[in-house]
Amino acid sequence: MNTLPLLIALVPLAQINVTWYLLPLAAAISLVYKATRYEDPQRILRGAGRLFIQIIVFMAIILGVLVALSYRL
Repeated sequence: MNTLPLLIALVPLAQINVTWYLLPLAAAISLVYKATRYEDPQRILRGAGRLFIQIIVFMAIILGVLVALSYRL
């Protein structure tokens, strides 16, 4: 069985930066965490949205600190 065409088709997937997985992961964590604390769907979505933004901002701050620390290494 020739798997070369399959490998060639999968090469673009290998080029995807792993950090893009942060967005759906943060969304899933936010929804699950807020769903365990509240029962009202409106409150769950509002809280999950707020927590999602907090997670992304925190990760951006950490990224900025790491970039600043690694500048000119």
